[in-house]
Amino acid sequence: MERIYYNPWLERYKKPFGAVKIGKKVDFWLSVPVKDIASVQLMIRKEDGQLGLASYPMTDFQEDLYHCSYTVDQGSGLYFYYFKIVQEGSNGVQFTRFYGSQDQGGEGKIYNHESEVASYQLTCYEKAEVTPAWYREAVFYQIFPDRFWNGNPDQKVNAPKKNSFLYGTLTDDPLYIRDKADNVIRWDFFGGNLKGIAEKISYLKELGISALYLNPIFEATSNHRYDTNDYFKIDPMLGTEADFIDLLQKLHHAGISVILDGVFSHVGKNSRYFNLAGDYGKDVGAYWNPDSRYRSWFKFTDYPKEYKSWWGIADLPEVDKSDPTFQEFIYGDVDSVLAKWNDLGIDGWRLDVADELTDEFIAGIRKNLSGYPNMVLIGEVWEDASNKVAYDKRRQYVFGDHLQGVMNYPLRNQILDILNQGRSFRAICHEMVRYQENYPSDFYYNQLNNIGTHDTERILTMLGGSVEKLTKAWGLLFMMPGIPCIYYGDEAGVTGGRDPENRKFFPWHAIDETLFTSCQKWIERRKKYDAMKSGAFFPFYSEHNEIFGIIRYLEDAYTIYLINVSDTPQKIIVDELISPRKYTGDYNVLHRTIEGKVVQPAEEIFVSAVVTP
Repeated sequence: MERIYYNPWLERYKKPFGAVKIGKKVDFWLSVPVKDIASVQLMIRKEDGQLGLASYPMTDFQEDLYHCSYTVDQGSGLYFYYFKIVQEGSNGVQFTRFYGSQDQGGEGKIYNHESEVASYQLTCYEKAEVTPAWYREAVFYQIFPDRFWNGNPDQKVNAPKKNSFLYGTLTDDPLYIRDKADNVIRWDFFGGNLKGIAEKISYLKELGISALYLNPIFEATSNHRYDTNDYFKIDPMLGTEADFIDLLQKLHHAGISVILDGVFSHVGKNSRYFNLAGDYGKDVGAYWNPDSRYRSWFKFTDYPKEYKSWWGIADLPEVDKSDPTFQEFIYGDVDSVLAKWNDLGIDGWRLDVADELTDEFIAGIRKNLSGYPNMVLIGEVWEDASNKVAYDKRRQYVFGDHLQGVMNYPLRNQILDILNQGRSFRAICHEMVRYQENYPSDFYYNQLNNIGTHDTERILTMLGGSVEKLTKAWGLLFMMPGIPCIYYGDEAGVTGGRDPENRKFFPWHAIDETLFTSCQKWIERRKKYDAMKSGAFFPFYSEHNEIFGIIRYLEDAYTIYLINVSDTPQKIIVDELISPRKYTGDYNVLHRTIEGKVVQPAEEIFVSAVVTP
């Protein structure tokens, strides 16, 4: 039977590839090698658009291809499309078939009933998200401040909190003390502080770090500090505002930028804004004072004892992000939280649980940051940010004037699946290209890539303790488009399962030199080779799931990285390598550099060179 075919990842069928800007023309070609065609139509609708589902005739272009041009002119957002093919039957009766998406995208399939069709997604954005030059060049390092280093000469812990405990040694494993309802009733601390980070700048420089992402540093009750008590104060256990200014100056002098964690979805129950324990006085805060200036921030179902909290966690009263006074408090032009810390010279923000913030709220933050041209705004989004739905609403993250990028959690899973052979290489490659297709190009290259964070199990543990596998995880992390971010201690060999095991104190006297050197090597490579920072992206694999590789290339340079995850040597035959997308670089380069090479079990190959005629 003759095969109808379409694949938006190949320029033979759709041009340009991926997301498009408002007003741009998109060309579609559908292969219909079928006789007696009555009509071929592009069926397309803008989500929430005024036109609804519209049909556009496709004309016979050449050979078996039907063509249609469509101008994306209904505003930014998501457009969904498929194809309708009407054929004349032998008895003069027409019958209709449809062609739509399947699985991860790319090559689609035939549907017999329109109600069953899975549409393709076309992302339309308002403007390119151009970030500051320092961000695109950066290699990030995420620090959980309590667990990094105590910079006090006598090693005493600053301002220990009441109803908490300090560990006996820095090698103790973190442990929560919980009540019968599983609530943490005694927070634990090691005593890391801002002076400690400043003291270890030389270590960060030796590793090659050029930017820091700090977990929350504002006054709070817990060790993680996502339960903010006062947005305008540094947590006393971490030090003073003067310590922070000193740290910021020293980091900037060392060429290291800093972004802070903005936790604006909720506050701590004992914050000055809610003040359940009365620590700020019995007339302060929404819990004690119904006339409090903060009262409108919170939703009480039975004042004051029952209130809406983040994911039902009573420690974290949820804030109403649509409240004008809260919006002004966080991102107003004057005397706001953002204004205070921005004016001290920080370099950007990472928004915690961006799904819990309204689009209006994120847009307000972005507008505030527009007054600081060298700042960046990144959001915590765990899934595909282009089509994310939260609270029954499509989010506006990628379309312009909201987030400039997101944390790339899917990449961590992809890398784990490659090294642990958790999925087929085909499925992993298709998922990678689907994200590349759905995100505007700049947004895609702005992703903050990670293989570990404070919310995930340690990468070394997830790789079965294999140092060999983790050295390859660095390669995959640094070869991918986006900005690499290392979770403190991963380069030192820290292990651990879920929270709190993934938040151990940094092992300053037991750093795994193999892992450190491997990580350092990849940082140096990224800084040296421009193709690894801005080059086009092309993943590939062998038919039998034994070789996986990535090519990054510019017009005049390229880098190639590939690994053998099998137990036997594998010979590379370039013409047998498979990718969801067509490689548009110089095939002579591939044949010249990797053709015929034999990759030993668990071996990796890295090649980088300038393209020569």
